[in-house]
Amino acid sequence: MEIRTERLLLREIDEAGDWPAVLAYHNDPRYARFNDRDAETEDEVRRFLHRITEWHGPEHRGFHNLAVTLPETGEMIGIAGMRQRDPRQPRGDMGYELSPAHWGRGYATEAARAMLDFGFRALRLHRVHASCLAENAPSVRVLERLGMRLEARLRQHEWVRGRPRDELVYAILAEEWRAAP
Repeated sequence: MEIRTERLLLREIDEAGDWPAVLAYHNDPRYARFNDRDAETEDEVRRFLHRITEWHGPEHRGFHNLAVTLPETGEMIGIAGMRQRDPRQPRGDMGYELSPAHWGRGYATEAARAMLDFGFRALRLHRVHASCLAENAPSVRVLERLGMRLEARLRQHEWVRGRPRDELVYAILAEEWRAAP
């Protein structure tokens, strides 16, 4: 599967070729401050990529995780995903991660918008939600730019770097997505 946007190509993850890029940004302190992982090894990143590509098998048909790349260079700069955990329910959750070297350029918004569009058009979802740490202001801005609404603040819900952090839950309905400019 491939999704093209104005500036990005979202494509299937290549476990053998993408792990160095993921290893680099997962170990970047700017990225790591929003995750509860210490420095990762090559083996850990390879297992992570293998796990998310396994989700594309027949028993996980509703899981779509794609590498976010720059088409002119082929550089892999992140991952975006849409997951429909129960095929009987028309709801999904979206996630994305991006190399800090590419933050502030609108790439996360562009990739997340493409995944929302895929979820509502191709998967025919009725509702999509996403969550982030409350202190992750750039991710909050991405979700709000997409027209998602804040639905919940889960107080001290996630443990990151040895302390509890608040998690924000955003969501958007299909009719809201269709009505957006």
